Amino acid sequence: MSVFRKIDKVLAAFGNIRALERTHVDTYTEDLIKNVPGKKYAESKEGQFWGEFNTLNGYHFFECTILSRQNIKTWNGGVLHLKTSEQNLEISTDNTEIESDYSNVSNTWMTKVSFILEKKELNAIKNEKVINLEFLWKKKKIVMYGLK
Repeated sequence: MSVFRKIDKVLAAFGNIRALERTHVDTYTEDLIKNVPGKKYAESKEGQFWGEFNTLNGYHFFECTILSRQNIKTWNGGVLHLKTSEQNLEISTDNTEIESDYSNVSNTWMTKVSFILEKKELNAIKNEKVINLEFLWKKKKIVMYGLK
C-alpha cells in the first residue's frame, strides 16, 4: 500500500470529505456494469454499446447503455449514427440531459441513453447486422464496431 493511500485512510477516518471520496469503493455501479441488460451491439477500445427495445403506448424505445472510459455529460442530448448492412440511421436522444455514473473499481463510466424509434428504424436495428456505430455529444464522439 502506498504512503498516499495510508494518509487518505487516516484523513477519511477523521472525516475529510475528499479523502472519503478517494477511498470509497463503488460496488453499486460496478454491479450494474457487470449486469448490463439487453444485447451487446458494438464494442471497441473506446467502449461497449448495449441496447434493448421497449414499447410504451405505441412508441418504440431503444434503451441503451454505453460503457466507456469517457465521461458523457451534456444538457443538449446526443446523436447516434448507426450503420447497418442495408442503411445508415441517424437518431437523436430522447432525453437531453445525459450524465454518466463512474465506477472507481473498473475505472469505467456507465451512461444510460434512450432513443425513440420509428417502425422502420426499429426493424433495421433488430433485423440487420450493425457494422459501425458512433455516439456524438457536444464536440466529442465514441466510435464502436459491430460484433461478428
